[in-house]
Amino acid sequence: VQLQASGGGLVQAGDSLRLSCAASGRTFSIYAMGWFRQAPGKDREFVSALSWTNGNTHYTDSVEGRFTVSRDNAKNTVYLQMNSLKPEDTAVYFCAAKRTVLGRRWDEYDYWGQGTQVTVSS
Repeated sequence: VQLQASGGGLVQAGDSLRLSCAASGRTFSIYAMGWFRQAPGKDREFVSALSWTNGNTHYTDSVEGRFTVSRDNAKNTVYLQMNSLKPEDTAVYFCAAKRTVLGRRWDEYDYWGQGTQVTVSS
């Protein structure tokens, strides 16, 4: 499975961005896809995850109500709509996929895309 993330950029606080992650290859093996982020000097942090089969979603508390994860099965693509962005959302965002149940731990994910930089200025 190959994952291609895109959509990052430089925005101001309060703005919105939509990240995309397109999956290719053995996509039938994917059970869930997740978004993680890593700010300079910090550990990789779970942001959101979505079940590829039933659409169940998880969010970390700090983005609940501001971020929305969704999917387009026909395009094998998962999206992360980020609204009301804050400077503390600044990080490199990664998409990932896993073959088993929905999860929040980065070490449970089997496939990773390259990161996309999101920078939110105050």
